[in-house]
Amino acid sequence: MNRYHQALIEVLTASSTWIRQFNAGEVEACIETYLPNAVMNAAPAGRFVGREAIGEFWRPFVASGASELVYTEIAMTMESEDKVRLSANWQMNVGRGIITNERWIRNNDGLWRLAEDDFEVQEQFATT
Repeated sequence: MNRYHQALIEVLTASSTWIRQFNAGEVEACIETYLPNAVMNAAPAGRFVGREAIGEFWRPFVASGASELVYTEIAMTMESEDKVRLSANWQMNVGRGIITNERWIRNNDGLWRLAEDDFEVQEQFATT
């Protein structure tokens, strides 16, 4: 297996781990996946710069009961053996939308981290 194929598998695994942690309510583990200077654009909620600001978005969102996250139609693009972009459709119990850019970077510790996260909520589901 070449190094690019291996990188794609590793990013898909990192993304799947993030989804599993999200669905288990392990929000701090999800937040730690972001690089300290990561940028997240969550339309229409806004732009969040840095891990702490991103955490301020995710903590109340997960606490509200959001779960059952699933990605479909995943597409991945290699920038280099240490940089991969992922896009997908997403759906969970509170809504659905698209991910236009998850930019994963292999950090100095060898782990894949999110440098950018751009997604859009296209529909919010009514809650009872």
